[in-house]
Amino acid sequence: MSEARQHRFTPPKGATDLLLIRHGETQAAVRGSSFPMVDGQGDPALHPDGEAQAIAVGERLKAAPISAIYVTKMQRTHQTAAPLAEHLGLTPKVDPDLHEVFLGDWDGGEYRFRAAAQDPAFLRAKERQEWGEIPNAETTAQLQTRVRAGLLRIAAAHPDELVAVVVHGGVIGAALAVATGSPAFAFHGAENGSISRLVIQEDNMILRGFNGVSHLAD
Repeated sequence: MSEARQHRFTPPKGATDLLLIRHGETQAAVRGSSFPMVDGQGDPALHPDGEAQAIAVGERLKAAPISAIYVTKMQRTHQTAAPLAEHLGLTPKVDPDLHEVFLGDWDGGEYRFRAAAQDPAFLRAKERQEWGEIPNAETTAQLQTRVRAGLLRIAAAHPDELVAVVVHGGVIGAALAVATGSPAFAFHGAENGSISRLVIQEDNMILRGFNGVSHLAD
């Protein structure tokens, strides 16, 4: 051997390469008017800026060898996936475990106002990295457990494939914290329309990218 080049990562044999796409920006919350609800969770549609982000995601990934697209029960993920699905000729599938964190009494838009007002329960949730500080919300452990189950199920169905999974900020944060063993909120705050990358082989998760936004307008 006359030379040895640096290693270039390739997914292990049998692994699934997941692109975790956060949905586009949604409609603003309006004081005194809840979002439409699905199973007790707010279900806002995309804001026009979010629609533009969805188009940008589709353009960014239209040439990628994606074999499947997954979404959640929330319309914002379906709307975000639509341009990419049209480019690729794929019909998105719904995974039952990847919906956004259940915010209990603060769902339907109230969470945004409580966060803006720095409500004590919001501050405790941030400090303790525990969603369960919010009244009647699911716990961080419950969120991480179902998100892990959903991602492992998708990976098992698509070995040696590239899959797009259009989800929510809380879900991306949970997935990457589980994958890396990081504090629960370490990856909280992925941008709308961003792309993160997670490679899964059986129970092993490898983080390969977080919050890619080069395809989005400033």
